[in-house]
Amino acid sequence: MIDSQLRTSGVNEEFALARMLAVPREEFLPDDKASLAYIDRSIAISDDAHLGSPLFYGKLLLEADPDKSDNVLIVEGGTGYLAALIRPLVGQLDTISSADASAGKVAKNASYSLMVIDGAIEQLPDGLAGCVTEGGRIVSGLLLRQVTRLASGRKVADQISLQPVEDLGIPVLHDFDKPKSWTF
Repeated sequence: MIDSQLRTSGVNEEFALARMLAVPREEFLPDDKASLAYIDRSIAISDDAHLGSPLFYGKLLLEADPDKSDNVLIVEGGTGYLAALIRPLVGQLDTISSADASAGKVAKNASYSLMVIDGAIEQLPDGLAGCVTEGGRIVSGLLLRQVTRLASGRKVADQISLQPVEDLGIPVLHDFDKPKSWTF
């Protein structure tokens, strides 16, 4: 995984490689899927749970660049793998399911310097954006015109704008789908 998937795709920073080596992916999969842990694509566990590809998590770590001063919120993809990767790198870490996050069930007065979303979203609800501090960062997958992209942004003047970084295969978190509408 390190030499054939991550290093060849530009994930070469030691902190990211060390975390990817330290956290066994198979421990976050059901027994019947553990043998698939290191394939270069995401693994569906259920309708609302997935383990993204190693490359997705490697690139996510690089873009997030977490450090001990960060208070982090992870919007879970259903396995706990992303939290295990990031937890030793940061000062504080909380997790929330994608269903709870999309419904705005974030703790009142919660304040995070970094939010990392374990999947691709179409929209970021205002309630979730509200828990990011001014100047805080967000790293996520973004679904644009049916293509998933790694994206990042900062909260500036109480607004968050996610900018695509690169096209990447990312599982979609349907809890964040935009309402369907019809326009000319």
